[in-house]
Amino acid sequence: MADYKIHLLVCGGTGCKSSESQILAEHLRNEIGNQGLKDYAQVVGTGCFGFCEKGPIVKIIPDNTFYTQVKPEDAKEIVEEHIVKGRKVSRLLYKDPKTEKIITDSKGMEFYKKQVRIALRNCGVIDPENIEEYIARDGYSALGKVLTSMTPEETIEIIKKSGLRGRGGAGFPTGLKWEITRQSPGKEKYVVCNADEGDPGAFMDRSILEGDPHSVIEAMAINGFCTGASNGLVYIRAEYPLAIDRLKNAIDQARHYGLLGEKIFGTDFCFDITLRYGAGAFVCGEETALIHSMEGGRGEPTMKPPFPSVKGYLGKPTNVNNVETFASVPVIINKGFEWYSSIGTEKSKGTKVFALAGKVNNVGLIEVPMGITLREVIFEIGGGIKNGKKFKGVQIGGPSGGCLTHKHLDVPIDYESLVAAGAMMGSGGMIIMDEDDCMVDVAKYFLDFTVDESCGKCTPCRVGNKRMHELLVNITKGNGTKDDIDRLMNLGNVIRDTSLCMLGQSAPNPVLSIIDNFREEYEAHIAEKKCPSGVCKALMIYEIVPENCVGCTACARACPVGAITGERKEIHRIDPSLCIKCGACMDRCKFNAVIVN
Repeated sequence: MADYKIHLLVCGGTGCKSSESQILAEHLRNEIGNQGLKDYAQVVGTGCFGFCEKGPIVKIIPDNTFYTQVKPEDAKEIVEEHIVKGRKVSRLLYKDPKTEKIITDSKGMEFYKKQVRIALRNCGVIDPENIEEYIARDGYSALGKVLTSMTPEETIEIIKKSGLRGRGGAGFPTGLKWEITRQSPGKEKYVVCNADEGDPGAFMDRSILEGDPHSVIEAMAINGFCTGASNGLVYIRAEYPLAIDRLKNAIDQARHYGLLGEKIFGTDFCFDITLRYGAGAFVCGEETALIHSMEGGRGEPTMKPPFPSVKGYLGKPTNVNNVETFASVPVIINKGFEWYSSIGTEKSKGTKVFALAGKVNNVGLIEVPMGITLREVIFEIGGGIKNGKKFKGVQIGGPSGGCLTHKHLDVPIDYESLVAAGAMMGSGGMIIMDEDDCMVDVAKYFLDFTVDESCGKCTPCRVGNKRMHELLVNITKGNGTKDDIDRLMNLGNVIRDTSLCMLGQSAPNPVLSIIDNFREEYEAHIAEKKCPSGVCKALMIYEIVPENCVGCTACARACPVGAITGERKEIHRIDPSLCIKCGACMDRCKFNAVIVN
């Protein structure tokens, strides 16, 4: 095997692959071959680096040079200049948008400075399709440790003392769930990994499975040892083809190395993993609905108790944790509960992975210690709001969460603080909004999503959310009444209190939190028949400013419905009864004569 002096790490996550990172990697290999450097430099496809805004990324080891937004046609210059001549390609280096300073190493970037990567520790570092790279970074050492030198009870106690809580949304203590499953009677038990990630804008679990699948496999095996299960199942949505392929490959490799299957590490412990595919139903992120789907039934939740830890898959005790939760387990075993519990806050230990999306400069995947503030995440790690716009709000916790605003920027990110502020941790989606976003429209968007994703089993969710959505549609069309806000609040509280599962119970959260924080926008839509942000199409009125109109007829020729009248060199007019508010006239006008009121 060649003793490579230089490694070129190329992001191979879904986002960067869609921007031709795979072709880029191939071009780099070809150029290295053309320069006769095959035994000197190696190109490694990795998982997501996290800095999605600047992808595709190429990181060169050992000097840690960090190239951003690299294209396949840049491969020749990188090899000739950096690899052969030892000169960095300055145009591909990261430039700090605030200081204009060129930064060559990711450690100097604001995006990475406050991150603590535990669940993401190997993403962007190793080849996820090579088990030997995972093993070289202490992979499977935690499994070997618990199987050969610890009891299940001792292992569970470490997880309990670490303070690790479920990262799927509810934050239930992980070690306690493992203990309950172990204590539940039954010879046959199951371990389930919930990889059904359905929140809009969320891609945390997908990225971990694409970049470090062995960490989840190892943790599931540890859980099997602790709970007495010999079978593991990963429930993953079929829309994640790359994650599925890499997970399948990792499972096959683990079997080949004797890390799954019979008598693992020479012990009597036997454990194997199979995959189950979901069709993308958001409700199947709820563990009982997920289990019904895996059994071949309709993905509907059931009343709890009994909880899956007592009666789950095929009626057997079943431990369900999500991808991020499992990914943190091996490193806790290796480094100890004291190390992990020293990170975070008193009640929320460790780190949390978030998908930053929306109107923020640094869109991407981040992992931060619990207790960090929203201000630090949005304005330091996230780089602030795009195009110099003003921050307006952040939807945290996905469709089940809440919308927070300026007054919450210094709220620490932990389970209790977010709930107190009117939001929730959720699985980790964080969508940033600016001054151009209409918050009533945002509420309608999230409710539209949950209405569509409701399984329809219980009346409060099936009917109640539909009625709330109808009220929001009327408000955004200018047909709302002064009593509609109270109706939304009353209906939302009833749905919260009476729905069967968390999907229904949390569905009104975006609507209610936006009423709390942006009530004036609801009132403007209702009382003034006006959308302050100019987003709600039905409330837009296109007009022509007479003093700016030169009668060029460009707007009239662009109008698809003939709503604009006027002769050449005469002032034109728009008939609001005919206007479909397509904006074509405004786009065509060169004299700023067309405005929206």
